[in-house]
Amino acid sequence: MHELGIVINIVEQIEDFAKKNSLTKIDKLVLEIGELSSVVPKYIEDVYPMAVEQTMLQDTTLQIIIVPARVLCKDCHTVFNDITNKCCPKCNGHNLKLVRGQEFNIKEIVAY
Repeated sequence: MHELGIVINIVEQIEDFAKKNSLTKIDKLVLEIGELSSVVPKYIEDVYPMAVEQTMLQDTTLQIIIVPARVLCKDCHTVFNDITNKCCPKCNGHNLKLVRGQEFNIKEIVAY
């Protein structure tokens, strides 16, 4: 489970950001996780309390937004989200490119 290491790294980044910006309290952390990301949202939720214990994020609320996968057909420029289909629903083309769904981002930090 690599999610613990990921969350510990996020905590370090946010604490560094907070120090540089004179923030004293983080209220909420919002993460974006693509549905095809190698990061498992449930595992992030499970390890979060342990990772933030005795840090300035200890009392924060964690919100996770799942980003749906989006595929672009390079032939007809249709964008669709049916990643199980191996061809474009409009032109039946196979020249496809994944354009969303693998990201893992810190979307928002609510602080004061």
